[in-house]
Amino acid sequence: MTTSLTEVASSDATLRAFLHGLPGVDRVGADQRAATLGTRSIKTTAKAKAIDLAVSMVDLTTLEGADTPGKVRAMCAKAVRPDPADASVPKVAAVCVYPDLVPHAVEALRGSGVRVASVATGFPSGRTSLGVKVDDTALAVAAGADEIDMVIDRGAFLAGDYRKVHEEIVAVKAACAREGGEDAHLKVILETGELATYDNVRRASWLAMIAGADFIKTSTGKVSPAATLPVTLVMLEAVRDFRDRTGRMVGVKPAGGIRTTKDAIKNLVLVNETAGPDWLTPEWFRLGASSLLNDLLMQRQKLASGHYAGPDYFTLD
Repeated sequence: MTTSLTEVASSDATLRAFLHGLPGVDRVGADQRAATLGTRSIKTTAKAKAIDLAVSMVDLTTLEGADTPGKVRAMCAKAVRPDPADASVPKVAAVCVYPDLVPHAVEALRGSGVRVASVATGFPSGRTSLGVKVDDTALAVAAGADEIDMVIDRGAFLAGDYRKVHEEIVAVKAACAREGGEDAHLKVILETGELATYDNVRRASWLAMIAGADFIKTSTGKVSPAATLPVTLVMLEAVRDFRDRTGRMVGVKPAGGIRTTKDAIKNLVLVNETAGPDWLTPEWFRLGASSLLNDLLMQRQKLASGHYAGPDYFTLD
C-alpha cells in the first residue's frame, strides 16, 4: 500500500482497489483473541482505577423520541456529578442527545468540561439527502455541539458505492467547522451490525478515516448486534494501523450493549492490548452507554465500602 491516501480517494476505482486490497480479517482469530482478552482479571487497586477511567470515558446518552429538556438537564447534572454524595467520582466525557436538544445540554453543561455530542445526519438510519445531513449537522454545531455522531449510508456501502460514502463524510466534516472557535469533532458511526463481515468493518473503518473522521464508532445502539468485542478489536487494529501509516490518531467508540463494569473493563483491556495505552484516555476512547454508568458507580462503591448500595441509591437512566 504505497499510494497516498489523497490519491486513494481521487476516484471510485482507486478507492475500491485500496479498500479491497486491505488484509482480510481472520474471523476465527479475531473471535478467539477477543474472547481471550475478555477473560483477563483485574483486581483491587487496578480495578478501582479502571472503573474511574471507564466513568471518565462514558458518553452518557439519551436518544428516545420521548426525550424532554427536563430529562436532558437531569442527565447533564448526573454527567457532571455522577454520585452527588462523592465528589471524587470523575465527570463523564460527554452527553449525547438529539440535535434539537443541544441548546438545553449546552446551557446545563456550560463551564463543566463535559462535552456536548449530538447525533445528526438522519440518525439512526441515515436515509436522507446529503443536503439534509449537512444542514442537520450545521444546526447542531451552531447550537454549540462539541461533537457530531454521524451515521454512514450503509446501503451505499454495501452496494459498493464507497465514493458516495466518502463524499458524505467529507461534506459532514466540513459542516463541523465553527467560525471563530474549535471545530466540532466528527464521530462516524459504521453500524457494524449491518455490515455482515469483519472485512467490511475494516473497510468501513479505513473509509471513514480517509474521509476525515476524528472517531469511528460501532453502532447507533438501535441495531443488534452492536458493540461486540471482536468488532471493536477490528476497529482498534484499524486506527493503530492508520496511525502507523499517516501519523494521525483516530479515536474509537463502541456503543450499544455495554451495560456492566465487566463489559467496560473488557473493552479497556482490549484497547491496551490492541491499539496501545495512547488510546486509554477519554480523548481517544469512549463508551457509548445509557445504563453503564449506574453499574460503574455501584461497583465503585462496593470496592470502597464492601457492600452494594440499594437499588434506588443512584438515579435511573
